[in-house]
Amino acid sequence: MRISASVVALAVLSASANAWTAPKPAASGLPKTVQQAVALPLPGQGVATPQTDAETSATDLAPEDQWVAKLDYEGFGREVTALGKELQAEGGAEDVAHLEKMVSWRNIAGLVGVATMAFPVNPVSVLALSTWTYASWTMIAHHTCHGGYNRVDAGNFNSRGFALGNVVQRTKDWLDWMQPEAWNVEHNRLHHYRLNENSDPDLVQQNLDWLRDMDAPLLYKYATVAFFMPIWKWFYYAPNTFKELQVAEWKKSGKELPKDFDEKKALTVVELFRPENSATREVIKPFDFLSKVIGPFFFLRFVALPAPLLAIPGAGPALYGHAVANLVLADMVTNIHGFITIVTNHAGKDLYTFDDAVKPKTPSFYVRQIVGSANYATGTDAIDFSHGWLNYQVEHHVWPDLSMLQYQKGAPKLKAICEKYGVPYVQESVFERLRKTVDIMIGKSTMRSFPTQYEPAKDKATNGVTWKTTNGAIDDDE
Repeated sequence: MRISASVVALAVLSASANAWTAPKPAASGLPKTVQQAVALPLPGQGVATPQTDAETSATDLAPEDQWVAKLDYEGFGREVTALGKELQAEGGAEDVAHLEKMVSWRNIAGLVGVATMAFPVNPVSVLALSTWTYASWTMIAHHTCHGGYNRVDAGNFNSRGFALGNVVQRTKDWLDWMQPEAWNVEHNRLHHYRLNENSDPDLVQQNLDWLRDMDAPLLYKYATVAFFMPIWKWFYYAPNTFKELQVAEWKKSGKELPKDFDEKKALTVVELFRPENSATREVIKPFDFLSKVIGPFFFLRFVALPAPLLAIPGAGPALYGHAVANLVLADMVTNIHGFITIVTNHAGKDLYTFDDAVKPKTPSFYVRQIVGSANYATGTDAIDFSHGWLNYQVEHHVWPDLSMLQYQKGAPKLKAICEKYGVPYVQESVFERLRKTVDIMIGKSTMRSFPTQYEPAKDKATNGVTWKTTNGAIDDDE
């Protein structure tokens, strides 16, 4: 598939669907300090008032939800909190050595890919280059930006500055289609602390409602999902994360958003450049998007990286063409790899959605992260590397700022706590999770709705959840 052809086809699909995702709220301000989630008034966001125990009845629950009425929230919360502190305290030189090991595996993939990319299109180059990009995001940048190595001496792998500030630092630390500052807002803030709520920008069931509700054959719906898999990062994720950052900065500066700008509408490349969306372009400048977000990655990866091959007499242009082809195919493969292991973490008919907000680090918060997430096969570095460490999504959402090694150690212990208290802990093959996720996307199945009235009233963020600061980890000690 050629990228130019993808853009044309996507424009047609986007016009018929009108948007890639359903409306979602924007982020708040963005100072460059460590993130702390707190319960504060959030204008315009109403949430349900929690009921008292006397107002709830287990007879109202579906059979698969009966466990909620029996759950000892306080006991469960105490044990999960204690385990999190234990894992934090264990962090040290072993975590740094493990990180360096994963970085070396990533670097080997990059070296193999770059060294062979001048050959005609071949699977070695494509898979190596794809793994280089995939590991840089899902393992190295992901856990660093969450502050997973802030408590140890891991050098540059610290959320306070990693890939931030300028193109040089971004190129050195983590270069991808998304701008790191924008991703920190969309992912670290909105997704992690609004998981599977209506305000979660990554809620698949809500984001794909246009496809779920489409009056079309299932084959067409399957084809639509397959079409987006190789291109979703640059087509949707890069512009939409940048939109969240721009809206946050407008609000922080006290500027009023344009009257015709819908801040809740997701942004795609097509929507950004649609002629009638002038208000959108007032907030999200196309030049800024091209020059600050996707431009650096496009130029450095697909133009500058293979450019030295042009200096080879005679064969230069042909070798350059081979390299570009391998790089483009590798980008498509890493998009598919990421789609399979990222998008599937929080979707499926056995996972829950939530109709209100709770405070971070409360028993209800821990329960939501667990029953709204799914793990894959785990246990060894090889298995975990192939899944981008996204196979510990349950543990990662309960404790976002742990190292990769601590997730390995903590997973069986958290699973045992869940079994003790009767909290569902979902762990299946990534391919089974892909099937269940696609079923949600095309409308074949629907996620469970969590009976939030059973949650302790003191855990509720009755005015919503917002943040004093952002960038990386939740760290009470800061």
